[in-house]
Amino acid sequence: MGNEAFNVASAGFALEKLGVQGTAGGVCLPLSGVRVIDFSQVVLGPVCTQMLGDFGAEVIKIEKELIGDLTRWSLGNDPDGGQNPIFSALNRNKKSVCADLKDPISRERVKSLIETADVVVTNFRPGVMERLGLGYDDLSSRNTRLIFAEATGYGSVGPFRHKGGQDILAQALSGLMARKPAPDAEISIYPTAICDYTAGMHLLQGILLALLHREKTGAGQKVGVDLYSSMIALQLQEATLQMMRGRDLNWATFPLTGVFQTKDSPIVVVGAFKEFPLRDICNALDLEDLSKDPRFATFERQMAHREEIQSILRQRFLEGTSKTWLTRLEAVDILCAPIYTLPEALASEQMAASGMRLKILRPDGSLLETIGTPVRLSGVQEIASDRPPRLGEHTDELLR
Repeated sequence: MGNEAFNVASAGFALEKLGVQGTAGGVCLPLSGVRVIDFSQVVLGPVCTQMLGDFGAEVIKIEKELIGDLTRWSLGNDPDGGQNPIFSALNRNKKSVCADLKDPISRERVKSLIETADVVVTNFRPGVMERLGLGYDDLSSRNTRLIFAEATGYGSVGPFRHKGGQDILAQALSGLMARKPAPDAEISIYPTAICDYTAGMHLLQGILLALLHREKTGAGQKVGVDLYSSMIALQLQEATLQMMRGRDLNWATFPLTGVFQTKDSPIVVVGAFKEFPLRDICNALDLEDLSKDPRFATFERQMAHREEIQSILRQRFLEGTSKTWLTRLEAVDILCAPIYTLPEALASEQMAASGMRLKILRPDGSLLETIGTPVRLSGVQEIASDRPPRLGEHTDELLR
């Protein structure tokens, strides 16, 4: 692809030359040779196809003429400028093709492209691809090895099947939004697209499983993922306890777990996964051993008297600094951490060491700064790092 890219490591910037699609630094990537036709937009589909592209797949993004992916317009940016951070976060390592899928000639050109593909990805509502003549049955008759990956809001059955799928709605309908850290807390929207990202990773898993299955059988298949099911699966422990015992499980309400304000800043403490966590917390805080108090002698008693024990801990944490308490808690192996804002997390030493900061050189010489993949393979030292495409940048190359 001929573009230069910067990968940020803890030691600084490493300039590398990208070769053909599917290579990074001259090393063949795991999905080299896999062609993906991507009809998806916004978050769920693009976060999946971006990771396919990171590891070498050729991802061809089919976009609506003039408009493109809706995230090109997020925050009011010009879709042709390629500077939009929301779009850029989800669409590196892709080619952009503009097509009018309602036009028979344009649609037939896209079908011809699909004949050369390994994977098709879509996140339209159920029935849309079928009405366009681009459903699994239509396409698999022309390409029997095709893997058709479909992401929807609620699947193809049930009363919600035609309802618009969206992250916040999935939070609400799956029971996730109603889960609160305390009974008196207000129900609120989770501010990060947790449903889209989780379902996107489930879609990625399905595609990789289908590719592995095809290696063994030679046959393609349809892969289905929906936001609702992904969010139910995210709560598998809580849901299983509810179904089997009729009981609620809420990790945030455990007696020795919580956010505690110190003299200078809040910290989070998880008093669990140890034989005598209360004893060790008291030791770290210079409190008498509350585990000897009959009210707090067992986990069940601690749950029954949670407000009392939390009140004692909250008062003590206010008497020292976060650094003091974190040091002392870690000395007795109690799980704890400072609470960072996102800017603080991005500026931390751990962020620098993680290699998650990615800088990509644009044609105009500017740098796109974004987040890399969290997946590490010992045999892959560098992921592909090509800039997000301009709207319709590859239309002539691939269609006309």
